[in-house]
Amino acid sequence: MTPILLTLLAVLMAALIARRFLGFTAQQPGDYAAMSPQLDIRRHLSGPLLCEGVIYGPTGRVTSRFVAQMEGRWDGNRGLLDETFRYASGETQQRQWRLTLGNDGAIKAEADDLTDPGRGRQEGAGLQLQYRIRLPDHAGGWVLDVTDWMYLMENGTIINRSQFCKFGIKVAELVATMRQVPA
Repeated sequence: MTPILLTLLAVLMAALIARRFLGFTAQQPGDYAAMSPQLDIRRHLSGPLLCEGVIYGPTGRVTSRFVAQMEGRWDGNRGLLDETFRYASGETQQRQWRLTLGNDGAIKAEADDLTDPGRGRQEGAGLQLQYRIRLPDHAGGWVLDVTDWMYLMENGTIINRSQFCKFGIKVAELVATMRQVPA
């Protein structure tokens, strides 16, 4: 290998290692255990919810904006979260999450566009969920690794930040708010 190629490879490896141990994906649910208010998805993702957000592409520019109507229903530790997204482009998308909350705060999440059940945990004011999602065919059909972080604010609003990666490289990021809608 040439010295330039070796240098590029070393820089890429260093960037991937730094991202794993120093960045967004390095945080853990326990980092938020002492933070309040306490997030409980059975309460905070229940009833009608309004979600508004933006999606950033790999260059950091906004590539899409959306508003979503959500409805959460719970029976004990099992819940359904129905989502209807309306993108600024006019496109719509629906998803139904099937959620199971363990007594220890562990979360199992399933949806039709996930390749396997997602796994996560809620602790204190934070929640982490990791899963693999298959994009629709018109969006390339790629399978992306997703890390969601949700943070409960004092007024009940949830701030959601998600990163989407392919081959360990961030290809998109989502930032959204979720808040309960008065009945």
